[in-house]
Amino acid sequence: MARLNLKLLLFLLIAVVSCTLVTYIFTCGHATSSHTRFIHRLKESSPESRGKLYEELLCSINGMYQISCRKEGREVFIPFSFLEKYYEVYGKLTKNRGHEQFEWSHSYSKVFKPTMRYNSSGMFMYFSNYNVEVRDRVKCISATEGVPVSTQWEASGYYYPVQVAQYGLSHYSKNLSDRTPKRKILEDGNLVTAKWQVPKGASVKRNYDYEKFTHILEFNSHDSTGISLKLRQGIDLVLSFDLRFLSMNGSLTIFLEDRDRSKIFPVSFVCSPVLIHVFNSSGSYSTNYGLGSCQNWNQLTRDLHVDLVKGHVLSGRGKKLSKTKLRIHHLLVKGHGQLDNLTLASSNHMGMFYSSADWLVRHQDSSGGWPIGVKRKIASGKADLDPGWYSAMGQGQAMSLLMRAYYRSGKTHYLEAALKGMKPFSKSSTEGGVRAYFMNQYPWYEEYPTVPPSFVLNGFIYSLIGLYDVVSLAPHDQVGDAQLLFDQGMHSLKKLLPLFDTGSGTVYDLRHFTLGLAPNIARWDYHSTHINQLLLLSTIDSDPILTTVAGRWTSYMSGKRAAHN
Repeated sequence: MARLNLKLLLFLLIAVVSCTLVTYIFTCGHATSSHTRFIHRLKESSPESRGKLYEELLCSINGMYQISCRKEGREVFIPFSFLEKYYEVYGKLTKNRGHEQFEWSHSYSKVFKPTMRYNSSGMFMYFSNYNVEVRDRVKCISATEGVPVSTQWEASGYYYPVQVAQYGLSHYSKNLSDRTPKRKILEDGNLVTAKWQVPKGASVKRNYDYEKFTHILEFNSHDSTGISLKLRQGIDLVLSFDLRFLSMNGSLTIFLEDRDRSKIFPVSFVCSPVLIHVFNSSGSYSTNYGLGSCQNWNQLTRDLHVDLVKGHVLSGRGKKLSKTKLRIHHLLVKGHGQLDNLTLASSNHMGMFYSSADWLVRHQDSSGGWPIGVKRKIASGKADLDPGWYSAMGQGQAMSLLMRAYYRSGKTHYLEAALKGMKPFSKSSTEGGVRAYFMNQYPWYEEYPTVPPSFVLNGFIYSLIGLYDVVSLAPHDQVGDAQLLFDQGMHSLKKLLPLFDTGSGTVYDLRHFTLGLAPNIARWDYHSTHINQLLLLSTIDSDPILTTVAGRWTSYMSGKRAAHN
Protein backbone atom coordinates (compact mmCIF):
# COMPACT_ATOMS: atom_id res chain seq x y z
CA MET A 1 0.00 0.00 0.00
CA ALA A 2 2.90 2.31 0.81
CA ARG A 3 4.53 1.43 -2.57
CA LEU A 4 1.22 2.26 -4.35
CA ASN A 5 0.91 5.62 -2.63
CA LEU A 6 4.48 6.47 -3.66
CA LYS A 7 3.76 5.69 -7.32
CA LEU A 8 0.56 7.80 -7.20
CA LEU A 9 2.49 10.73 -5.71
CA LEU A 10 5.18 10.45 -8.40
CA PHE A 11 2.51 10.36 -11.14
CA LEU A 12 0.81 13.45 -9.75
CA LEU A 13 4.16 15.29 -9.60
CA ILE A 14 4.92 14.46 -13.24
CA ALA A 15 1.41 15.58 -14.24
CA VAL A 16 1.80 18.93 -12.45
CA VAL A 17 5.20 19.60 -14.06
CA SER A 18 3.86 18.67 -17.51
CA CYS A 19 0.82 20.96 -17.16
CA THR A 20 3.02 23.80 -15.97
CA LEU A 21 5.34 23.33 -18.93
CA VAL A 22 2.48 23.22 -21.44
CA THR A 23 0.84 26.27 -19.88
CA TYR A 24 4.11 28.20 -20.11
CA ILE A 25 4.55 27.31 -23.75
CA PHE A 26 1.06 28.45 -24.65
CA THR A 27 1.45 31.60 -22.57
CA CYS A 28 4.62 32.54 -24.51
CA GLY A 29 2.60 32.32 -27.70
CA HIS A 30 -0.14 34.54 -26.33
CA ALA A 31 -0.54 38.21 -27.47
CA THR A 32 0.36 39.40 -23.99
CA SER A 33 3.96 38.26 -24.43
CA SER A 34 6.31 41.25 -24.90
CA HIS A 35 8.05 39.60 -27.82
CA THR A 36 4.73 38.82 -29.50
CA ARG A 37 3.49 42.35 -28.88
CA PHE A 38 6.57 43.67 -30.65
CA ILE A 39 5.99 41.35 -33.63
CA HIS A 40 2.37 42.38 -33.68
CA ARG A 41 3.32 46.07 -33.80
CA LEU A 42 5.68 45.40 -36.68
CA LYS A 43 2.89 43.67 -38.57
CA GLU A 44 0.54 46.57 -37.88
CA SER A 45 3.09 49.04 -39.20
CA SER A 46 3.76 47.08 -42.36
CA PRO A 47 2.41 48.48 -45.66
CA GLU A 48 0.07 45.47 -45.99
CA SER A 49 -1.78 46.15 -42.75
CA ARG A 50 -1.29 49.91 -42.47
CA GLY A 51 -4.28 50.67 -44.68
CA LYS A 52 -6.53 49.06 -42.10
CA LEU A 53 -5.59 51.78 -39.59
CA TYR A 54 -6.82 54.59 -41.83
CA GLU A 55 -10.21 55.67 -42.99
CA GLU A 56 -10.75 57.61 -46.23
CA LEU A 57 -12.20 61.04 -45.49
CA LEU A 58 -13.40 64.02 -47.55
CA CYS A 59 -11.90 67.30 -46.34
CA SER A 60 -13.52 70.67 -47.00
CA ILE A 61 -10.97 73.51 -46.90
CA ASN A 62 -12.59 76.86 -46.07
CA GLY A 63 -15.62 75.78 -48.07
CA MET A 64 -13.61 76.34 -51.25
CA TYR A 65 -11.76 73.07 -51.85
CA GLN A 66 -12.73 69.44 -51.32
CA ILE A 67 -9.87 66.96 -51.22
CA SER A 68 -9.35 63.35 -50.22
CA CYS A 69 -7.80 62.97 -46.74
CA ARG A 70 -7.22 60.14 -44.27
CA LYS A 71 -8.32 59.71 -40.69
CA GLU A 72 -6.58 57.73 -37.95
CA GLY A 73 -8.44 57.87 -34.68
CA ARG A 74 -8.93 61.54 -33.92
CA GLU A 75 -6.09 62.59 -36.28
CA VAL A 76 -6.68 63.80 -39.85
CA PHE A 77 -3.93 63.66 -42.48
CA ILE A 78 -4.01 66.13 -45.39
CA PRO A 79 -1.87 65.48 -48.51
CA PHE A 80 1.28 67.59 -48.55
CA SER A 81 0.81 68.23 -52.27
CA PHE A 82 -2.22 70.34 -51.28
CA LEU A 83 -0.49 72.04 -48.33
CA GLU A 84 2.50 72.89 -50.49
CA LYS A 85 0.46 74.96 -52.91
CA TYR A 86 -2.04 76.28 -50.38
CA TYR A 87 0.54 77.62 -47.94
CA GLU A 88 3.48 78.00 -50.36
CA VAL A 89 5.72 75.70 -48.36
CA TYR A 90 8.26 73.21 -49.65
CA GLY A 91 8.99 69.57 -48.92
CA LYS A 92 10.73 66.52 -50.31
CA LEU A 93 11.55 62.92 -49.44
CA THR A 94 15.22 62.39 -48.58
CA LYS A 95 17.54 59.74 -47.19
CA ASN A 96 19.13 60.17 -43.78
CA ARG A 97 21.57 57.47 -42.67
CA GLY A 98 19.84 54.94 -44.85
CA HIS A 99 16.34 55.84 -43.69
CA GLU A 100 13.78 57.76 -45.67
CA GLN A 101 12.50 60.96 -44.13
CA PHE A 102 10.43 63.94 -45.18
CA GLU A 103 11.97 67.43 -45.07
CA TRP A 104 9.64 70.42 -44.75
CA SER A 105 10.78 74.03 -45.17
CA HIS A 106 8.97 77.34 -45.33
CA SER A 107 11.56 79.06 -47.53
CA TYR A 108 13.61 78.00 -50.53
CA SER A 109 16.11 80.83 -50.18
CA LYS A 110 19.25 81.41 -48.09
CA VAL A 111 20.64 84.05 -45.80
CA PHE A 112 24.36 84.82 -46.07
CA LYS A 113 25.60 86.12 -42.74
CA PRO A 114 28.66 88.35 -43.20
CA THR A 115 31.79 87.33 -41.31
CA MET A 116 33.55 90.67 -41.65
CA ARG A 117 32.93 94.33 -42.39
CA TYR A 118 31.76 95.09 -45.92
CA ASN A 119 34.68 96.05 -48.16
CA SER A 120 33.90 98.26 -51.17
CA SER A 121 36.89 96.89 -53.06
CA GLY A 122 36.04 93.26 -52.27
CA MET A 123 33.28 90.89 -53.29
CA PHE A 124 29.88 92.45 -53.84
CA MET A 125 27.51 90.79 -51.37
CA TYR A 126 27.02 87.13 -52.42
CA PHE A 127 27.24 87.88 -56.15
CA SER A 128 29.96 85.26 -56.61
CA ASN A 129 27.00 82.84 -56.66
CA TYR A 130 25.31 84.72 -59.50
CA ASN A 131 25.41 83.39 -63.06
CA VAL A 132 23.70 86.26 -64.86
CA GLU A 133 24.46 85.03 -68.37
CA VAL A 134 22.61 81.72 -67.98
CA ARG A 135 19.35 83.31 -66.84
CA ASP A 136 16.36 82.61 -69.04
CA ARG A 137 15.71 86.34 -69.43
CA VAL A 138 19.18 86.86 -70.96
CA LYS A 139 18.99 86.38 -74.71
CA CYS A 140 22.75 86.22 -75.15
CA ILE A 141 26.00 88.07 -74.51
CA SER A 142 26.36 90.66 -77.25
CA ALA A 143 29.47 90.26 -79.42
CA THR A 144 29.60 94.00 -80.11
CA GLU A 145 29.14 95.17 -76.50
CA GLY A 146 30.33 92.20 -74.44
CA VAL A 147 27.39 92.43 -72.01
CA PRO A 148 24.02 90.65 -71.54
CA VAL A 149 21.02 91.41 -73.71
CA SER A 150 17.82 91.25 -71.64
CA THR A 151 14.40 90.00 -72.71
CA GLN A 152 12.75 90.61 -69.34
CA TRP A 153 10.26 93.23 -70.57
CA GLU A 154 10.79 93.10 -74.33
CA ALA A 155 11.27 89.88 -76.28
CA SER A 156 13.44 91.40 -79.02
CA GLY A 157 16.11 92.25 -76.45
CA TYR A 158 17.59 95.41 -74.98
CA TYR A 159 20.45 96.48 -72.71
CA TYR A 160 19.32 96.73 -69.09
CA PRO A 161 21.84 98.67 -66.94
CA VAL A 162 20.91 96.70 -63.79
CA GLN A 163 21.68 93.42 -65.56
CA VAL A 164 24.87 94.80 -67.11
CA ALA A 165 26.10 95.90 -63.68
CA GLN A 166 25.16 92.60 -62.04
CA TYR A 167 27.01 90.70 -64.78
CA GLY A 168 30.16 92.69 -64.07
CA LEU A 169 29.83 92.53 -60.26
CA SER A 170 29.31 88.77 -60.34
CA HIS A 171 32.49 88.23 -62.37
CA TYR A 172 34.46 90.63 -60.17
CA SER A 173 33.34 88.62 -57.14
CA LYS A 174 34.08 85.29 -58.83
CA ASN A 175 37.58 86.51 -59.60
CA LEU A 176 38.13 86.90 -55.85
CA SER A 177 36.47 83.65 -54.80
CA ASP A 178 37.54 81.23 -57.55
CA ARG A 179 40.92 79.61 -57.99
CA THR A 180 43.45 81.14 -60.38
CA PRO A 181 42.35 80.26 -63.92
CA LYS A 182 44.38 78.23 -66.38
CA ARG A 183 45.43 80.39 -69.31
CA LYS A 184 47.22 79.65 -72.57
CA ILE A 185 48.14 82.14 -75.30
CA LEU A 186 47.66 80.53 -78.71
CA GLU A 187 48.70 83.40 -80.97
CA ASP A 188 49.98 86.93 -80.37
CA GLY A 189 51.65 87.58 -83.72
CA ASN A 190 55.03 87.95 -82.08
CA LEU A 191 56.35 85.76 -79.26
CA VAL A 192 53.72 83.04 -79.54
CA THR A 193 52.72 81.76 -82.95
CA ALA A 194 50.29 78.96 -83.73
CA LYS A 195 50.56 76.24 -86.38
CA TRP A 196 47.77 77.25 -88.72
CA GLN A 197 46.80 74.94 -91.56
CA VAL A 198 46.93 77.18 -94.62
CA PRO A 199 45.43 75.78 -97.85
CA LYS A 200 46.78 76.62 -101.25
CA GLY A 201 45.94 80.16 -102.29
CA ALA A 202 45.55 81.39 -98.70
CA SER A 203 48.12 83.11 -96.52
CA VAL A 204 49.05 84.11 -92.98
CA LYS A 205 51.74 86.59 -91.98
CA ARG A 206 52.76 88.53 -88.88
CA ASN A 207 52.92 92.30 -89.22
CA TYR A 208 53.49 95.25 -86.93
CA ASP A 209 50.26 97.19 -86.40
CA TYR A 210 50.80 100.91 -85.81
CA GLU A 211 47.32 101.34 -84.33
CA LYS A 212 47.84 98.70 -81.64
CA PHE A 213 51.62 99.20 -81.39
CA THR A 214 52.20 95.47 -81.46
CA HIS A 215 52.60 92.58 -83.88
CA ILE A 216 49.44 90.90 -85.14
CA LEU A 217 48.47 87.97 -87.33
CA GLU A 218 47.05 88.86 -90.74
CA PHE A 219 45.14 86.15 -92.62
CA ASN A 220 43.70 86.04 -96.10
CA SER A 221 41.52 83.21 -97.38
CA HIS A 222 39.77 83.70 -100.71
CA ASP A 223 37.93 80.38 -100.93
CA SER A 224 35.37 78.63 -98.75
CA THR A 225 37.92 76.33 -97.11
CA GLY A 226 39.37 78.81 -94.65
CA ILE A 227 42.47 78.67 -92.48
CA SER A 228 42.23 76.33 -89.49
CA LEU A 229 43.90 75.70 -86.15
CA LYS A 230 43.41 72.34 -84.46
CA LEU A 231 42.79 72.31 -80.68
CA ARG A 232 41.71 68.77 -79.82
CA GLN A 233 42.81 69.18 -76.21
CA GLY A 234 41.02 72.49 -75.78
CA ILE A 235 38.90 71.54 -72.77
CA ASP A 236 38.87 75.14 -71.48
CA LEU A 237 36.05 77.10 -73.04
CA VAL A 238 36.70 80.81 -72.44
CA LEU A 239 38.25 82.33 -75.54
CA SER A 240 39.61 85.87 -75.76
CA PHE A 241 40.83 87.58 -78.92
CA ASP A 242 41.19 90.88 -80.77
CA LEU A 243 39.68 90.71 -84.25
CA ARG A 244 39.29 93.03 -87.21
CA PHE A 245 38.07 92.10 -90.68
CA LEU A 246 39.25 93.87 -93.82
CA SER A 247 36.57 92.20 -95.93
CA MET A 248 32.85 91.97 -95.22
CA ASN A 249 32.71 88.21 -95.83
CA GLY A 250 35.02 87.42 -92.94
CA SER A 251 34.25 85.06 -90.07
CA LEU A 252 35.88 83.30 -87.14
CA THR A 253 34.30 79.98 -86.21
CA ILE A 254 34.94 77.77 -83.21
CA PHE A 255 33.90 74.14 -83.60
CA LEU A 256 32.86 72.61 -80.28
CA GLU A 257 32.76 68.84 -79.91
CA ASP A 258 30.43 66.89 -77.64
CA ARG A 259 32.73 64.03 -76.63
CA ASP A 260 29.87 61.70 -75.67
CA ARG A 261 27.80 62.09 -78.79
CA SER A 262 30.65 62.87 -81.23
CA LYS A 263 28.73 65.89 -82.50
CA ILE A 264 30.25 69.13 -83.73
CA PHE A 265 28.60 72.49 -82.96
CA PRO A 266 29.89 75.59 -84.81
CA VAL A 267 29.80 79.01 -83.14
CA SER A 268 30.74 81.86 -85.48
CA PHE A 269 31.50 85.56 -85.19
CA VAL A 270 30.61 87.33 -88.41
CA CYS A 271 30.31 90.80 -89.95
CA SER A 272 26.60 91.35 -89.38
CA PRO A 273 24.33 93.75 -87.45
CA VAL A 274 22.19 90.77 -86.34
CA LEU A 275 22.74 90.08 -82.64
CA ILE A 276 22.39 86.28 -82.78
CA HIS A 277 21.18 84.02 -85.56
CA VAL A 278 20.77 80.26 -85.67
CA PHE A 279 20.37 78.37 -88.93
CA ASN A 280 20.24 74.75 -90.01
CA SER A 281 23.04 73.80 -92.38
CA SER A 282 22.98 70.22 -93.71
CA GLY A 283 21.17 68.93 -90.64
CA SER A 284 23.50 70.71 -88.20
CA TYR A 285 22.66 73.93 -86.35
CA SER A 286 25.12 76.81 -86.48
CA THR A 287 25.05 79.83 -84.17
CA ASN A 288 26.24 83.19 -85.48
CA TYR A 289 27.00 86.28 -83.41
CA GLY A 290 27.11 89.63 -85.20
CA LEU A 291 30.16 91.88 -84.87
CA GLY A 292 28.60 94.85 -86.65
CA SER A 293 30.58 96.41 -89.48
CA CYS A 294 33.89 94.77 -88.37
CA GLN A 295 35.95 97.74 -89.59
CA ASN A 296 37.41 98.46 -86.16
CA TRP A 297 39.20 96.20 -83.73
CA ASN A 298 36.82 94.14 -81.59
CA GLN A 299 38.11 92.87 -78.25
CA LEU A 300 36.08 89.81 -77.27
CA THR A 301 35.96 87.54 -74.23
CA ARG A 302 33.56 84.67 -74.82
CA ASP A 303 32.32 81.80 -72.71
CA LEU A 304 31.75 79.40 -75.59
CA HIS A 305 29.51 77.12 -73.53
CA VAL A 306 27.14 80.02 -72.86
CA ASP A 307 27.30 81.08 -76.51
CA LEU A 308 26.37 77.56 -77.61
CA VAL A 309 23.58 77.17 -75.02
CA LYS A 310 21.94 80.45 -76.10
CA GLY A 311 21.99 79.19 -79.67
CA HIS A 312 20.40 75.93 -78.58
CA VAL A 313 17.61 77.79 -76.81
CA LEU A 314 16.98 80.01 -79.83
CA SER A 315 16.77 76.96 -82.11
CA GLY A 316 14.23 75.30 -79.82
CA ARG A 317 16.56 72.48 -78.79
CA GLY A 318 16.65 73.51 -75.14
CA LYS A 319 19.71 74.37 -73.09
CA LYS A 320 20.76 71.03 -71.59
CA LEU A 321 24.31 70.77 -72.81
CA SER A 322 26.95 69.76 -70.29
CA LYS A 323 29.96 72.05 -70.14
CA THR A 324 32.20 69.25 -68.88
CA LYS A 325 31.53 67.18 -72.01
CA LEU A 326 32.53 69.90 -74.47
CA ARG A 327 35.92 70.73 -75.90
CA ILE A 328 37.19 72.90 -78.71
CA HIS A 329 37.88 70.79 -81.78
CA HIS A 330 39.33 73.50 -84.03
CA LEU A 331 39.14 77.14 -85.10
CA LEU A 332 38.55 78.42 -88.61
CA VAL A 333 39.05 81.91 -90.04
CA LYS A 334 37.74 83.04 -93.40
CA GLY A 335 38.08 86.19 -95.48
CA HIS A 336 40.69 88.88 -95.01
CA GLY A 337 41.34 90.02 -91.46
CA GLN A 338 43.66 90.50 -88.52
CA LEU A 339 43.89 88.61 -85.24
CA ASP A 340 45.75 89.25 -82.00
CA ASN A 341 45.95 87.97 -78.41
CA LEU A 342 44.16 84.68 -79.14
CA THR A 343 43.96 83.15 -75.65
CA LEU A 344 42.21 80.12 -74.22
CA ALA A 345 41.40 79.98 -70.49
CA SER A 346 39.28 78.19 -67.91
CA SER A 347 37.82 81.60 -66.99
CA ASN A 348 38.39 85.30 -67.59
CA HIS A 349 36.29 87.03 -64.97
CA MET A 350 38.16 90.32 -65.11
CA GLY A 351 37.76 90.53 -68.86
CA MET A 352 34.00 90.19 -68.45
CA PHE A 353 34.04 92.64 -65.56
CA TYR A 354 35.76 95.33 -67.63
CA SER A 355 33.35 94.69 -70.52
CA SER A 356 30.55 95.83 -68.18
CA ALA A 357 32.53 98.78 -66.82
CA ASP A 358 33.40 99.99 -70.33
CA TRP A 359 29.78 99.63 -71.46
CA LEU A 360 28.66 101.83 -68.57
CA VAL A 361 31.21 104.49 -69.48
CA ARG A 362 30.18 104.46 -73.16
CA HIS A 363 26.42 104.59 -72.54
CA GLN A 364 26.09 107.11 -69.71
CA ASP A 365 24.10 110.15 -70.81
CA SER A 366 24.73 113.81 -70.10
CA SER A 367 22.47 113.71 -67.02
CA GLY A 368 24.65 111.06 -65.42
CA GLY A 369 22.12 108.27 -65.88
CA TRP A 370 21.87 105.03 -67.74
CA PRO A 371 18.43 105.30 -69.38
CA ILE A 372 16.32 102.17 -69.74
CA GLY A 373 14.86 101.98 -73.21
CA VAL A 374 11.72 99.92 -72.61
CA LYS A 375 8.36 100.61 -71.04
CA ARG A 376 7.88 99.26 -67.53
CA LYS A 377 4.38 98.42 -66.35
CA ILE A 378 4.29 98.54 -62.56
CA ALA A 379 0.67 98.11 -61.48
CA SER A 380 -2.04 97.61 -64.06
CA GLY A 381 -1.61 100.97 -65.71
CA LYS A 382 -1.67 102.92 -62.45
CA ALA A 383 2.04 103.65 -62.48
CA ASP A 384 3.80 102.95 -65.79
CA LEU A 385 7.22 104.16 -66.87
CA ASP A 386 7.85 105.24 -70.45
CA PRO A 387 11.18 104.37 -72.15
CA GLY A 388 14.11 106.48 -71.00
CA TRP A 389 13.57 106.17 -67.22
CA TYR A 390 16.38 105.79 -64.70
CA SER A 391 16.57 103.28 -61.87
CA ALA A 392 18.20 104.10 -58.53
CA MET A 393 19.14 100.41 -58.30
CA GLY A 394 20.78 100.59 -61.74
CA GLN A 395 22.60 103.79 -60.79
CA GLY A 396 23.76 102.31 -57.47
CA GLN A 397 25.00 98.99 -58.84
CA ALA A 398 26.69 100.79 -61.74
CA MET A 399 28.53 102.98 -59.20
CA SER A 400 29.54 99.89 -57.19
CA LEU A 401 31.02 98.37 -60.35
CA LEU A 402 32.70 101.54 -61.62
CA MET A 403 34.34 102.28 -58.27
CA ARG A 404 35.81 98.77 -58.27
CA ALA A 405 37.05 99.29 -61.83
CA TYR A 406 38.68 102.55 -60.70
CA TYR A 407 40.18 100.83 -57.66
CA ARG A 408 41.66 97.98 -59.73
CA SER A 409 42.83 99.96 -62.75
CA GLY A 410 43.47 103.45 -61.44
CA LYS A 411 41.80 104.84 -64.58
CA THR A 412 39.99 108.07 -63.73
CA HIS A 413 37.26 107.79 -66.39
CA TYR A 414 35.67 105.05 -64.25
CA LEU A 415 35.71 107.37 -61.22
CA GLU A 416 34.28 110.24 -63.26
CA ALA A 417 31.40 108.08 -64.49
CA ALA A 418 30.61 106.89 -60.95
CA LEU A 419 30.56 110.45 -59.57
CA LYS A 420 28.40 111.59 -62.47
CA GLY A 421 26.02 108.71 -61.72
CA MET A 422 24.90 110.47 -58.53
CA LYS A 423 23.16 113.29 -60.42
CA PRO A 424 19.71 111.60 -60.69
CA PHE A 425 19.67 111.12 -56.89
CA SER A 426 19.20 114.85 -56.36
CA LYS A 427 16.45 115.14 -58.96
CA SER A 428 12.83 114.24 -58.19
CA SER A 429 10.98 111.45 -59.94
CA THR A 430 8.52 113.97 -61.37
CA GLU A 431 11.45 115.72 -63.11
CA GLY A 432 13.07 112.56 -64.50
CA GLY A 433 15.29 111.71 -61.53
CA VAL A 434 15.01 108.94 -58.94
CA ARG A 435 14.29 110.87 -55.73
CA ALA A 436 10.91 110.64 -53.98
CA TYR A 437 9.67 111.50 -50.48
CA PHE A 438 7.58 109.40 -48.15
CA MET A 439 4.92 111.56 -46.48
CA ASN A 440 6.80 114.59 -47.83
CA GLN A 441 9.48 113.96 -45.20
CA TYR A 442 11.78 110.99 -45.85
CA PRO A 443 13.86 110.92 -49.09
CA TRP A 444 13.82 107.63 -50.98
CA TYR A 445 15.75 106.60 -54.08
CA GLU A 446 13.36 104.82 -56.42
CA GLU A 447 14.18 101.62 -58.31
CA TYR A 448 11.08 102.39 -60.37
CA PRO A 449 10.52 106.20 -60.19
CA THR A 450 6.75 106.10 -60.65
CA VAL A 451 4.31 108.88 -59.85
CA PRO A 452 3.01 108.29 -57.23
CA PRO A 453 6.09 106.55 -55.78
CA SER A 454 6.24 102.80 -55.19
CA PHE A 455 9.11 102.68 -52.61
CA VAL A 456 10.79 99.40 -53.58
CA LEU A 457 12.98 98.22 -50.70
CA ASN A 458 15.74 96.10 -52.26
CA GLY A 459 16.44 98.59 -55.07
CA PHE A 460 16.70 101.42 -52.55
CA ILE A 461 19.24 99.55 -50.43
CA TYR A 462 21.33 98.66 -53.52
CA SER A 463 21.47 102.39 -54.29
CA LEU A 464 22.71 103.05 -50.74
CA ILE A 465 25.48 100.47 -51.18
CA GLY A 466 26.54 102.20 -54.40
CA LEU A 467 26.72 105.55 -52.61
CA TYR A 468 28.75 103.98 -49.81
CA ASP A 469 31.20 102.52 -52.36
CA VAL A 470 31.75 106.02 -53.75
CA VAL A 471 32.35 107.37 -50.23
CA SER A 472 34.80 104.54 -49.49
CA LEU A 473 36.87 104.48 -52.68
CA ALA A 474 36.77 107.98 -54.17
CA PRO A 475 39.45 110.52 -53.23
CA HIS A 476 38.23 112.55 -50.25
CA ASP A 477 38.18 115.80 -52.20
CA GLN A 478 35.99 114.24 -54.94
CA VAL A 479 33.34 112.43 -52.90
CA GLY A 480 30.89 115.25 -53.51
CA ASP A 481 27.34 114.60 -52.31
CA ALA A 482 27.81 110.86 -51.82
CA GLN A 483 28.09 111.04 -48.02
CA LEU A 484 25.07 113.34 -47.66
CA LEU A 485 22.93 111.18 -49.96
CA PHE A 486 23.98 108.03 -48.10
CA ASP A 487 23.27 109.50 -44.65
CA GLN A 488 19.85 110.80 -45.70
CA GLY A 489 18.98 107.43 -47.21
CA MET A 490 20.04 105.49 -44.11
CA HIS A 491 17.88 107.75 -41.93
CA SER A 492 14.87 107.07 -44.16
CA LEU A 493 15.56 103.34 -44.20
CA LYS A 494 15.56 103.05 -40.41
CA LYS A 495 12.33 105.02 -40.12
CA LEU A 496 10.45 103.12 -42.84
CA LEU A 497 11.68 99.55 -42.21
CA PRO A 498 8.67 98.62 -40.02
CA LEU A 499 6.31 99.39 -42.91
CA PHE A 500 7.76 96.49 -44.91
CA ASP A 501 7.13 93.91 -42.13
CA THR A 502 3.99 91.76 -42.51
CA GLY A 503 4.51 89.71 -39.33
CA SER A 504 5.26 86.61 -41.42
CA GLY A 505 7.43 88.03 -44.20
CA THR A 506 8.08 91.30 -46.01
CA VAL A 507 6.51 93.32 -48.79
CA TYR A 508 8.46 94.15 -51.93
CA ASP A 509 7.29 97.77 -51.99
CA LEU A 510 4.69 100.11 -50.50
CA ARG A 511 2.20 100.15 -53.37
CA HIS A 512 -0.57 99.21 -50.95
CA PHE A 513 0.04 102.57 -49.29
CA THR A 514 0.68 104.82 -52.29
CA LEU A 515 -1.44 103.19 -55.00
CA GLY A 516 -4.23 101.75 -52.86
CA LEU A 517 -3.57 98.21 -54.15
CA ALA A 518 -3.20 94.91 -52.33
CA PRO A 519 0.21 94.44 -50.66
CA ASN A 520 2.93 93.17 -53.00
CA ILE A 521 4.30 90.32 -50.86
CA ALA A 522 8.00 89.66 -51.42
CA ARG A 523 8.74 86.10 -52.54
CA TRP A 524 11.35 84.30 -50.47
CA ASP A 525 14.36 85.17 -52.64
CA TYR A 526 13.51 88.87 -52.35
CA HIS A 527 12.80 88.43 -48.64
CA SER A 528 16.24 86.90 -48.11
CA THR A 529 17.75 89.70 -50.21
CA HIS A 530 16.21 92.22 -47.78
CA ILE A 531 17.85 90.36 -44.89
CA ASN A 532 21.23 90.04 -46.62
CA GLN A 533 21.21 93.75 -47.41
CA LEU A 534 20.42 94.71 -43.81
CA LEU A 535 23.16 92.41 -42.52
CA LEU A 536 25.63 94.03 -44.90
CA LEU A 537 24.64 97.51 -43.76
CA SER A 538 24.93 96.41 -40.13
CA THR A 539 28.67 95.87 -40.65
CA ILE A 540 29.12 99.57 -41.47
CA ASP A 541 26.38 101.05 -39.25
CA SER A 542 26.10 99.86 -35.65
CA ASP A 543 22.46 100.89 -35.15
CA PRO A 544 20.80 97.79 -33.59
CA ILE A 545 17.61 98.27 -35.60
CA LEU A 546 19.37 96.71 -38.61
CA THR A 547 20.32 93.46 -36.87
CA THR A 548 17.08 93.30 -34.85
CA VAL A 549 14.89 93.54 -37.92
CA ALA A 550 17.14 91.18 -39.90
CA GLY A 551 16.90 88.61 -37.11
CA ARG A 552 13.11 88.81 -36.95
CA TRP A 553 12.81 88.55 -40.71
CA THR A 554 15.15 85.55 -40.71
CA SER A 555 12.90 83.76 -38.22
CA TYR A 556 9.97 84.14 -40.63
CA MET A 557 11.86 81.91 -43.05
CA SER A 558 11.55 78.98 -40.64
CA GLY A 559 7.85 79.43 -39.98
CA LYS A 560 7.82 81.83 -37.04
CA ARG A 561 5.15 84.52 -36.93
CA ALA A 562 4.63 87.72 -35.01
CA ALA A 563 2.38 87.34 -31.97
CA HIS A 564 -1.32 88.05 -32.42
CA ASN A 565 -3.64 89.84 -29.95
